[in-house]
Amino acid sequence: MALGVRQFINVAGIVKDLKSFNFSLYGRWFGYINIFLCIALGIANLFHVSAVIAFGIVAIVQGLIILFVEIPFLLKICPLSDNFIEFIKRFETNGYRTLFYVVMAVIQWCSIAVQATSLIVVAVGLTISACSYAVALTKHQEFQNTHILKDPTSDDFPHEAVVREML
Repeated sequence: MALGVRQFINVAGIVKDLKSFNFSLYGRWFGYINIFLCIALGIANLFHVSAVIAFGIVAIVQGLIILFVEIPFLLKICPLSDNFIEFIKRFETNGYRTLFYVVMAVIQWCSIAVQATSLIVVAVGLTISACSYAVALTKHQEFQNTHILKDPTSDDFPHEAVVREML
């Protein structure tokens, strides 16, 4: 029996998230997209022969920080300093996440002053996340977690025997 990624993804939960009209969920979804955009386009911009390289490095670092902000489970399993963990735990409300994404978006928008590159996509993505969290803040919506992964206690979740068989 092959174990696929689809067995861990909760499609019904994703649909429920999209229909909820809770903008903190939308901000989190764009945050997940921003992880990939920041890292991929940051690496792509390391090959310029200008000061854009600095913004590419900053984009990679931003992608890694967003990874820990949006997936707090990683704070428990990765060996990190206590200062970094406390810094990341500050962003557990819509207001702080709005501020966080606005600052990061402004940094990437400044890269246009040096040269117009694909980092504009990173800036737009970060701006969309900031706007989503800002709308959630102004609508007084609760900060929620997404339902992208299945609940490990559900019956459809792959059990240890399936994982052992795969290994």
